[in-house]
Amino acid sequence: MSCLIEEYNYDIFISYRQKDNKYDGWVTEFVDHLKKELEATFKEEINLYFDINPHDGLLETHDVDESLKEKLKCLVFIPIISRTYCDPKSYAWEHEFKAFMEQASKDQYGLMVKLPNGNVASRILPVIIHELDAGDIKLCEAVTGSFLRGVEFIYKEPGVNRPLRSNEENPHNNLNHTIYRNQVNKVANAIKEVITTLESKDQKPEMVSETFIKTKSAPDKKPRIKIIVGTIAVLVLILFGLIFIPKLLKSREQVEKSIAVLPFASLSNDPNNQYLADGMMDAILTHLSRIKDLRILSRTSVEQYRHPKKNTTEIGKELGVQYLLEGSFQKSGDSIRLIVQLIKTGKEGHVWANIYDRLWNNIFSVQSDVAQKIASELTIALSPEEVAELTEKPTSNLEAYQAYLRGRYYADQPHYMKDNGIKASQNFLEAVNIDTTFALAFAELSRANARLRYTSTDMSDSTLEKAKIAASEALRLGSNQPGVHIALGYYYLWAFKNRDSALKHLEIAEKKLPNNNLDLLLGKAEIIVIQGKWEEYTKLLEKASRLNPKNGSIYADLTKGYWYTRRYKDAINAGDEAIALSPNTIWPYLYKAFSIWCWKGPCKETRDILKRVGETREWFLFSWYFQEVGEGNLQAALQLADTTKSWGIDNKAFIYPRPMLLAIIYNYQGEHELALKNYKTAAEVLEKKVAEIPSDARFHSALGIAYAGLGRKDEAIKEGLKGVEIKSVSKDPTNGVAIEWYLAIIYSMVGEYDLAIDKLDYLMSIPSWISPAWLNWQIQIEPLKSLSRYKELMKKYKID
Repeated sequence: MSCLIEEYNYDIFISYRQKDNKYDGWVTEFVDHLKKELEATFKEEINLYFDINPHDGLLETHDVDESLKEKLKCLVFIPIISRTYCDPKSYAWEHEFKAFMEQASKDQYGLMVKLPNGNVASRILPVIIHELDAGDIKLCEAVTGSFLRGVEFIYKEPGVNRPLRSNEENPHNNLNHTIYRNQVNKVANAIKEVITTLESKDQKPEMVSETFIKTKSAPDKKPRIKIIVGTIAVLVLILFGLIFIPKLLKSREQVEKSIAVLPFASLSNDPNNQYLADGMMDAILTHLSRIKDLRILSRTSVEQYRHPKKNTTEIGKELGVQYLLEGSFQKSGDSIRLIVQLIKTGKEGHVWANIYDRLWNNIFSVQSDVAQKIASELTIALSPEEVAELTEKPTSNLEAYQAYLRGRYYADQPHYMKDNGIKASQNFLEAVNIDTTFALAFAELSRANARLRYTSTDMSDSTLEKAKIAASEALRLGSNQPGVHIALGYYYLWAFKNRDSALKHLEIAEKKLPNNNLDLLLGKAEIIVIQGKWEEYTKLLEKASRLNPKNGSIYADLTKGYWYTRRYKDAINAGDEAIALSPNTIWPYLYKAFSIWCWKGPCKETRDILKRVGETREWFLFSWYFQEVGEGNLQAALQLADTTKSWGIDNKAFIYPRPMLLAIIYNYQGEHELALKNYKTAAEVLEKKVAEIPSDARFHSALGIAYAGLGRKDEAIKEGLKGVEIKSVSKDPTNGVAIEWYLAIIYSMVGEYDLAIDKLDYLMSIPSWISPAWLNWQIQIEPLKSLSRYKELMKKYKID
């Protein structure tokens, strides 16, 4: 078979190590699929070289004969990059990969090809089947002289790193979310781009269309006009230069003064000391945020690089910064060691590095010195005010400071795990007990306790009172500290939904920390969403995602924003982005599943997601239970309810005690005596909860549903209305939706159908997660579904 271009022997050469094909014949299967894809991509027959039994080692007896050199005369070279391929001892590496590099660099087309769209592509097209070690990536990039880019066929989940198979058992578990067939298609399309470009360059002169042959221009009869026009054009360019070039140079200068502080490693063997390394990194980040002429990426934006597998150039490019700060820290007794290095991304490499071996009582001067050294290396002139701020000490008591760092560590952990919030509060309390003048610790204590209330982990009045006292002390002791005002902003936001007070404190902090944009931006977003302005909320988050493109928590919040505004496709895409960036964070999975529910109703994909997160966090089985109930899989739901004892009341995550779950199923099955028995038990539990915490709207709503199940109509409606009085949508646009939805359930259960449909009409007219698809599988409003008003409502709010 001939090649598409005469001078070459093959169109495509497949290079791989034999050991990567032994286990399941992955390479052979890939080549078979690629051939079929190429048949559907090219009109011509493609000549592909694939050796089923290649050399798999580099021995002295392995002579490279002329036949291999002839076979390497190809248009596109495809190395199957694995954990074993990047190896100087490998025959494929030395005599195929490196040999093609050298050979192609010297032939008529060169190694790099300029495509018709202006992009540049390499004739080496890597197919990557494993996440690689940093050393292998560096080895490959050292040979190619560029980033390792290719088409990835990698299946990735926690503890798993293998080639993507053509038929995956659980494709949705793949954190990379790649589909085998699509990846094969990408390879074929990339080959097509390169070969088509090479073919066009190979055209003989006589083949060129006459339309591209330029004729000699006739003499210009109006040279004076051309001179005048040219002069005007020059003047315009000069004017453009005077106006815009300084701005462009200034913009470029600002970009170069941007930095990301990567998570610090702990040099201690004790994992419990990680909080010290995180605290050191956080303190230096806060210091840098005070420097006006330096753009800082948020801490959450760099969390994914805690154990990086990418080089600094790639990380810098992904984060959109020119500088990175790496560090490691250890405290041993009264001694500390901090190792830091400032890196300019790209080819420049290390700019500055230092090892600080100091005593623990010098910790604040070390933090200040690092920030000032970085400013100096980046030629940023610090004002006297900035220098003074960088040398401020948050406390004079190092025992209190250590307790504060532990509190910060737990406060930064996922808030859905209630123990983290409680531990944060306990450590901040310890810090202020040790140092009663520690303003920042008081502020964080007020925020931590407000968060316990905001997440419904602790709704007691005593927790709110502790938050109030701590906030008052923080403001008295540290009114000039920006960190205090940020914490107080969130305190007012979470404890009282007090928009004006929260915004006032965030704006004070913003003046002091011009580069701490993310915390302030997200705070403003929360203020806006409290007002029910979900569209503005999503716009702010979209802006935050542009400033911090690798921040999984922002995309998680975006998923929620899109979900509430019924932009379900956007929600699913944002959820995928959040999951890719933060695969161990639960909420993106939930928001994605809920978005699919509201758009299409429950399906296998949502069940798989809910099962996965349910196995990780037991109380998420609650959502899985409702999927099974909604789909009519009552035995599966019954098993979930019967085997899980710690739902609802016990962990404060949801409002339904276990008997309520059983009652819903029994009632739907027509086993009314069992349903009544369980509704009665649920009512008894919830009556105690309402008496214990009368301000928690969720328990009033749940009690109303239990009373409705018992036929106690007036009491049921009274409790449902009480819940809405405490937390309506107008008071809390996020959590109020659920409370008003529970009232609709109560109305449906007691026969007040018009009131139930009125409530549903209202909930679907505002940003919320209530949608026709959501309602159609809710068995708790089953009596409504045969009514004409309900059917009209479904048509009114139908979502395509």
